[in-house]
Amino acid sequence: MAKQSLFQEMKKTFMLHAIAAHFSNGLIPVAVLYLLLAIPGGNVFFEHTVKHIIIITLMAIPVSFASGIYDWKTKYRGAKAPVFMKKIRLSIILFVLCFAGVGLRLGIPDVMEQTGILHWLYIGILLSMLPVVTLLGHYGGKLASQPRPAKPAGGGKTSA
Repeated sequence: MAKQSLFQEMKKTFMLHAIAAHFSNGLIPVAVLYLLLAIPGGNVFFEHTVKHIIIITLMAIPVSFASGIYDWKTKYRGAKAPVFMKKIRLSIILFVLCFAGVGLRLGIPDVMEQTGILHWLYIGILLSMLPVVTLLGHYGGKLASQPRPAKPAGGGKTSA
């Protein structure tokens, strides 16, 4: 048997949703860490890193969502199980929170230097993304650890 090249092996096992989901879900805890490092001393470098991370995350979330919907429809035949509905809702919440955080940060560049309600709203938005990605990962892990439904015989075609 001929040995497959690394590229051919990766092509056969590539899972866009797993990569996209881990990418965005991994960035949010890092953004929160940098936010927590920026708060006590007002370090602008940490805070600018937060801005860049949440912008990248905002761009990655739609890829994760779209690939998740595709996998749900193809691998799970669009089953309306509660775990899928929770993941879809949580993904939408994550996108809204991230969009609001990026919008607030870009709309008010010195929001972290202020002391008013918008400052705390920005911090609250970023902190609230952490439990959302934790739950998304939890439900994704539950799905990954259970067997997939069997594909219907005949490639999904039904006979009359």
